Amino acid sequence: MTDIISVTHGRLGQLALHRVRAGDGPPALVLHGLGENATSVLTQLLVNGWPGGDVWALDFLGHGASARPKGGGYTCEHLMADTDAALAHIGAATVFGRGLGAYVALLIAGARPDLVHGAVLCDGPGLNGGGPSPSTPVVVAITPDPSRPAEAPDPFALVELGRDVRPADYAANFCRQATWLSDIDIPITVAAVARPDWLVAVLDTPGVQAATIDDAMKLYGSTSE
Repeated sequence: MTDIISVTHGRLGQLALHRVRAGDGPPALVLHGLGENATSVLTQLLVNGWPGGDVWALDFLGHGASARPKGGGYTCEHLMADTDAALAHIGAATVFGRGLGAYVALLIAGARPDLVHGAVLCDGPGLNGGGPSPSTPVVVAITPDPSRPAEAPDPFALVELGRDVRPADYAANFCRQATWLSDIDIPITVAAVARPDWLVAVLDTPGVQAATIDDAMKLYGSTSE
């Protein structure tokens, strides 16, 4: 990592935003999978292959060097807000999401189409989440070990984000917002091989393409796009 910047996410704590490569041209932001951190394999792929400028990677709350909210309470919408805080520092960027990060990349593309210059959704841990419908409620109780330092990833994050519900129509709504409001022709690229229900709904939306990560880098990394 070449540079780590601390970004404030309201009262939830500080986020670790890593600049892993500096350069001239359009920036890219990498969102890691469940239980991972900014050093994911997707980050390494972009360091070597991104044809644009800076490559940034974010540690979600509860992961890597970012803060851990007391008692959990993790949702993908919170992680979307993490990403929004990172984009406020970086500016408009192409967002590459892996697994859990792919779902968050879709959400931020719909919520902030002015700042997301293309979202690329890739395979990785946490892509399926908890499926399309709620399961039986479970109260999670984790007893910390006072003899050990705080762990990363936070066990609460693994449990809560691993069963996060992903309704197909909810994902499609964010997808449509991205395709309607973005100023580029193809605002979302699906590079994942796995196709959970929410991702099938995304692919059924006009303005979404299926392509490889390499093709997506060429498309969004061009200064003329």
